[in-house]
Amino acid sequence: MASLKNLLLKKGYIRIKLKRMATNHLELTAKINGVKGRFILDTGASNSCVGLNLIEHFNLIAEASETKAASAGATEMETQKSENNTLKIGTWKTNRSHLVLFNLIHVNTALTQHKAREVQGIIGADILEKGKAVIDYDKLVLYLKMPSKKANKH
Repeated sequence: MASLKNLLLKKGYIRIKLKRMATNHLELTAKINGVKGRFILDTGASNSCVGLNLIEHFNLIAEASETKAASAGATEMETQKSENNTLKIGTWKTNRSHLVLFNLIHVNTALTQHKAREVQGIIGADILEKGKAVIDYDKLVLYLKMPSKKANKH
């Protein structure tokens, strides 16, 4: 029987190692607009997010947003948005990443209280869906399907 790894690699997926944080969250490294950052992988987050204080750091163009953000421990948070950013995870890449920008202080406070390092953002279901993600929790690996070259021409 073929392993999950071999099966997915044959189907055009790439493999990204994850780290388990002290809080049991899964962490990964990604680049936004060419700038590396630390992110939580959150299947329950509908959108990928970056801290409001990191707009310049990630070379984002922020716009007003009517949307209010909510997460565990906080609701009705003011947000901004940034559209059409380049997001790269391993060798997987999209040039159409739309990010929600909000204050991550409650997220990072919870992490540091459990002796985990702060993160700069959250990779959410929007990216996981776009990359046809498969998460191997046992091996701590994220698989993302590389876009076909044909799809990139349009």
